[in-house]
Amino acid sequence: MTETHISKSKLTRLVLSRYLMAFIALSAMFFLTAGTFAYWEAWLYLAILFIPMFFVGTWLLKNDPELLERRMRFREKETTQKRVINFSLLWFLLAFLLPGFDHRFGWSDVPVWVVLAAALLVLLGYFMVFWVFRENSYASRVIEVAQGQQVIDTGPYAFVRHPMYAGSIVLYVFSPLALGSWWAMIPALPIIPVLIVRLLNEEEILLRDLPGYAAYRQKVRFRLLPGVW
Repeated sequence: MTETHISKSKLTRLVLSRYLMAFIALSAMFFLTAGTFAYWEAWLYLAILFIPMFFVGTWLLKNDPELLERRMRFREKETTQKRVINFSLLWFLLAFLLPGFDHRFGWSDVPVWVVLAAALLVLLGYFMVFWVFRENSYASRVIEVAQGQQVIDTGPYAFVRHPMYAGSIVLYVFSPLALGSWWAMIPALPIIPVLIVRLLNEEEILLRDLPGYAAYRQKVRFRLLPGVW
C-alpha cells in the first residue's frame, strides 16, 4: 500500500482545525443542552480532555508526524468497519448530549467524589491511548495495514493485543459520570460491544495482511484485559 504524506505546515493547520472543531462541537453539545455555562463538570471534562490532547498533539507533531497524519484519517475501507462506525455514532451522540439535559433538569444527583473519580479514570484512559502512540507509529484511526508495518509487542502490547481499545473503553464509559449524569451511562455502555465487534474484525484483517501477527497472537493471549479476555 502506498501512503501519501502532507507537509508539516499543512498537517499543523489540519490538526489545529480539527482540535478547534472538536472543542467547539463538544462545548456546544454540553452547554446548549444544559442551557447554561454554569456547568462545572463540563468545564472539568473539557480541561482533562483538551489540555492533554494539545500537548500530545504537539509531541506527535515534533516526534512522529506520520502517526499524527494517520490519526487524521477517518474514511474506513472495510465494510464491517463502516457499519460499526455508523452504528456507534448514535450511541456516541446520546452519551454526550444527555448529560447537558440531565444537568438542566436535575435528573441525576452524582456525588462530587464520583465525578472526580470518573474524571481521573477518563484521564487514565487517555494516557493509556498516549502510551500506545509512543509504542506504535502505525496506530491509525482507520483499520488498515500500512506499507512496512511490523508487529509491536512492547509496552502495552506486551500485556494485551489491543491496548488502545482498552483505553478508549475506559475513557468513553466513564465520561457520563465525569459529566455528572447517571442516565447517560445507558447509551455509553453499548460502546463496549461496538468496540469489541470492531476489534474482532480488526484481528481478522491483521491476520490476513500483517506478517507475524499470528505468532504474536499466540504469544499475547489476551485482547483487552490481562487474565480475562
